[in-house]
Amino acid sequence: MGKIKSALEIAMERTESVASDKNSIGQFEAKQKGKKLANEFLEGGVKSLEEEIKKLGGEEQASLKQGIFDILISQITLPVVKDDLKRIETAGRGLHTVIGGKRFGDIVKQMVNLLSQYLDEAEKYEEAIKRQYAPKLRQKEEEISRRIGRHVKLDPFQDPEFVAFFNQNINALKANYEGAVAQIREEATRLYEGKT
Repeated sequence: MGKIKSALEIAMERTESVASDKNSIGQFEAKQKGKKLANEFLEGGVKSLEEEIKKLGGEEQASLKQGIFDILISQITLPVVKDDLKRIETAGRGLHTVIGGKRFGDIVKQMVNLLSQYLDEAEKYEEAIKRQYAPKLRQKEEEISRRIGRHVKLDPFQDPEFVAFFNQNINALKANYEGAVAQIREEATRLYEGKT
């Protein structure tokens, strides 16, 4: 015949699961707080992630760091405009705080230089593509001007043929740099996981 549990035994079993649930809830809340801190850090609202991390200990600190890491690593992408570079550099500094070590500090410096170089090259590519396409664009402007009887100036980005030509060339440049960005993200993840 099966063993009949006393009310005390049943209560103790339930308390154990509640205690582990409280621990899970605490870790979840710490991770959410880490994500919020990371966003505030990116916006300039939090000056020192290190001080915020030190406020927690144990598994909650690990969860806080994970939340910060998740948000900041997602910011390591190819910039579209110069202002994006500041955000990415800030994310790199924050990641360096979470990961630590001189190695990642050096990677952040290299990343900022690489992404700055990418923006410069993208700007030069855009100008070169426009110059290369200019005769064809002028020809289209003249043709449209003859048809409607007045001078027409076309924006190259309104011409589907130019947009396709532009995207083809810019995407080739992006592909070169996206590989490097992916390597930086992988190395950051590897270093972070090695710490935890």
